Amino acid sequence: MSDRRARSGGTASGRSRTIRFRSSLRNVVYDVLHSRHNWVETDGDLDWDIFWADTHWIHETFDHVQLQEHQRVNHFRNHYELTRKDLMVKNLKRAKKALEKEARYMQAASYDFFPQTFSLPSEYSMFVDEFKKSGGVWIMKPSGRAQGKGIFLVSKLSQMNDWRTGGSGVRTGGSVYACQGQVENYICQRYLDNPYLIGGKKFDLRLYALVTSFSPLVVYLYRSGFCRFSTTRFTMHKDDIQNNMIHLTNVAVQKAGKDYDARSGQKFALRDLKLLLLARHPREAVQGLFSQITELVTKALLAVQNTIIHDKHCFELYGYDVMIDRELKPWLLEVNASPSLTSDTAADHELKFSMLNDALDIIDMEQTLPANHKELQVGGFDLIWDGGPVEHRHTENRLEGTLLGAYNARLSEG
Repeated sequence: MSDRRARSGGTASGRSRTIRFRSSLRNVVYDVLHSRHNWVETDGDLDWDIFWADTHWIHETFDHVQLQEHQRVNHFRNHYELTRKDLMVKNLKRAKKALEKEARYMQAASYDFFPQTFSLPSEYSMFVDEFKKSGGVWIMKPSGRAQGKGIFLVSKLSQMNDWRTGGSGVRTGGSVYACQGQVENYICQRYLDNPYLIGGKKFDLRLYALVTSFSPLVVYLYRSGFCRFSTTRFTMHKDDIQNNMIHLTNVAVQKAGKDYDARSGQKFALRDLKLLLLARHPREAVQGLFSQITELVTKALLAVQNTIIHDKHCFELYGYDVMIDRELKPWLLEVNASPSLTSDTAADHELKFSMLNDALDIIDMEQTLPANHKELQVGGFDLIWDGGPVEHRHTENRLEGTLLGAYNARLSEG
């Protein structure tokens, strides 16, 4: 395992060099960039070695500049193929169909980790047919928004009226033809009504995956993460369908609640979750769950590997949102191109600071890592895919079995 403290600022020959960085963000990533030895900030348009850019710069500027060999930027051009909700589902469905077409039925069947989903308005008629046939509760999510904005649950078609009018107050009658071009793009997913509960409350997981290449695909998964809890006990009672404090776990939503716990930020460490599950369930079941989560991360990336425009100047830190149901089955909710890098608590800052520092060690602007060899572990990141699955022959704790949620020496986990 490489050591960040010993390596920062050095080169393979022992000489130090100055790394010029630029950042669009002023949060934990900015703190990390400033903390690294011999790294200095520049505000020049292209006078930088590494740029932690917002997605707006990628969309508006990236195609109009020519980067030098050594320069790196933190997004791939069309990252949205995975990080926009409707496109993510489209690519997952396409990957599954491609495997079925190749008669790889077992592999296709493994793409069962996302809920039944319709893209609206284009698939509105298909959704209505399914709803009339099977009913149930569905969750509406804007395709291009984040932080829980615009999300609502429906158990009746009439509850979609606000969306169908496009906020204009003019009814369209729900026709797909009338809707197109007049309403915001949404996805409508069958709601996961059997979430795993702790203390009677719903939660999801935030995990971090670092992709340094799509050709070949190279993926590192951070072994630490956290759960985000709702503030109100879970219920599927029909009178509570519209209560976001029950059904949404986004911190931006929960902060508005009177029961929000600012000390914890409504968060619970991933390692603590794993230990709790090991106390509640057989070891094999918990190992299976965390192995499935790791596989889910790579399968989502494989689904877009041939779609993402590979560029040797690019890397990407993805924020995965995953939910666990009562059967210990993981479900992929979404993947974020710009996961929140602000901190709510001291523990939150420690996790994100260490994670970002380790990510920059892997990007290796100082050129201290071996050129033709990838380390299996760099800080809290574990290499899980390098043109194929990576086998880790040992773990620090054989009771845990998988590295996700394992002990992270970078953090004060006890």
